[in-house]
Amino acid sequence: MIKKFTKKSELEHFRKLSNEWWSESGKFKILHDIRPIRIKYVLNHLETKNLKGLEVLDLGCGGGLISEPFARLGCNVTGLDFVSENIKVAKIHAKENNLNINYKTVDLENIKLKKKYEVIIVYEVLEHLNNWRKLIKSLKKNLSPDGLIFISTINRNILSKIFAIDVAENLLKWIPKNTHEYEKFIKPEELEEVLKFEKFKIIDFTGLVFNPIMKNWKLSHKNTKINYFCCAKLT
Repeated sequence: MIKKFTKKSELEHFRKLSNEWWSESGKFKILHDIRPIRIKYVLNHLETKNLKGLEVLDLGCGGGLISEPFARLGCNVTGLDFVSENIKVAKIHAKENNLNINYKTVDLENIKLKKKYEVIIVYEVLEHLNNWRKLIKSLKKNLSPDGLIFISTINRNILSKIFAIDVAENLLKWIPKNTHEYEKFIKPEELEEVLKFEKFKIIDFTGLVFNPIMKNWKLSHKNTKINYFCCAKLT
């Protein structure tokens, strides 16, 4: 029987894991492992190397694993998450590292922001929402005219089910069990269709693949069968 995830069950799941965010060998080890790649993907698409003052929104920021590196690069970072415990952890860690990051707890499915951002990062968020299409639509008004939105999520096919759930969660324990629900995974063509409908121009789709021999992760322009990134801007 397939477990149906509700907003409440998602909240409770991540609430229990909130103290694990900054343990590099803990429940979120895989996020620490791929953090350089996630940051690199954004930097590769930015036209400027001078990021001082760049307005960045990190949506679904968790404990701040992506927010902090961009704050260190001089960006003005806003980090939002729907789990208040995550935000508490993020605030404490930022303070300990003398980083000024605007962290807030918000309902990601009913987000209402007035500010515009030059970079919006939505990493590993859409597959946890009941209505990710609504979020894409609402974020449109918060992206500056020349801004970029960066998304990472999981493809939906038999391979992604085997590797993202059966192997990563249940066998290797790379990801806490019950983190994902297969039916919420998103095919690249589905994401592309919604982005284009909301007047976004697709700049890039790039996969994230694991090399079992070298035991490392890398970006792949050919393989988006499991994890993938997307970069888009408003037309």
